[in-house]
Amino acid sequence: MKPIFADNAAIDRAAALLSQGKLVAFPTETVYGLGADAANPQAVMQIFNVKGRPTAHPLIVHIGNIEQLKFLAQKIPDSAKKLASTFWPGPLTLILAKKSDVPSEVTGGQNTIAIRMPDHPVALALLNKFDGAIAAPSANIFSRISPTQASHVEEELGDNVDMILDGGACRIGVESTIIDLTGPVPKLLRPGHITVAEIEAVLETELMIISTPNPKDTKTTENRAPGMMSSHYAPTTPTALCEHDKLPAILNNLRSQNKRVGLLSYQFNPPENRLMHMLCMPEQAESYAQILYTCLRELDSRELDIILIEETPDTEAWRAINDRIKKATAALTDR
Repeated sequence: MKPIFADNAAIDRAAALLSQGKLVAFPTETVYGLGADAANPQAVMQIFNVKGRPTAHPLIVHIGNIEQLKFLAQKIPDSAKKLASTFWPGPLTLILAKKSDVPSEVTGGQNTIAIRMPDHPVALALLNKFDGAIAAPSANIFSRISPTQASHVEEELGDNVDMILDGGACRIGVESTIIDLTGPVPKLLRPGHITVAEIEAVLETELMIISTPNPKDTKTTENRAPGMMSSHYAPTTPTALCEHDKLPAILNNLRSQNKRVGLLSYQFNPPENRLMHMLCMPEQAESYAQILYTCLRELDSRELDIILIEETPDTEAWRAINDRIKKATAALTDR
């Protein structure tokens, strides 16, 4: 399926397709989403089929205005109202108790629902034209690198999508911050562009930071949420996270084995190597996040033996990036 420039006519057509139970990929400020009518269980199940996503994994529901919250959430605590009024539209997802008529297919069988209002003109125009909620995870194969350009969706999902709206490259480049407001203490389930400090300032209370559940721990009682798997956002090429000081020895060892290596370099500048393809990354967190997935896709397309990612700063500004890198490299790290 070729992407279509997201003008008014294309958005009208996309809204009509959603009403017919079809799938539409569309841009948000974070990544491209694979959307279906959130009120149509059959349409929602197509998302799982196309992505190869386990049905127990809940989807984020996108809305076009705050008023739609009352149709989806059973309770809207003051904390949710404060965060929505401050950060919506924007890259913040709130987990709330769901209304009984919300299809269980959307929520992975849970009694909670993940909701956000995206900050992208195409996404908002589509939501307002459709005049309903759209369930939309990232528009890619499950657990693989999220798409930040329409061409990424085309490459990965092809004709399994009924329409791809092209709204250009995503401005932020990593998925939304997820906050669980269903308990007495607000919890950070997934870090994103909106930081812990910013959320705590609005709520005037500390967040509980929930680490990624251990996949071997069958006793966990935490709500499942998008992006909480230990391995996610991953290239098909084996990918490893490397400490700065250890990179020279690792690269020399791989070179001696004639391994073809891709490197996302934060500060390290190795000598030229015909077997190595290096991409120099920005030293500012926002700029790094914006191109992270595009760069990983670039390296993943080069038929390399391994991709190395140089470690980035362990600070709040880099929390979301480090979360995505850790999960992208988890499969190799855990061996």
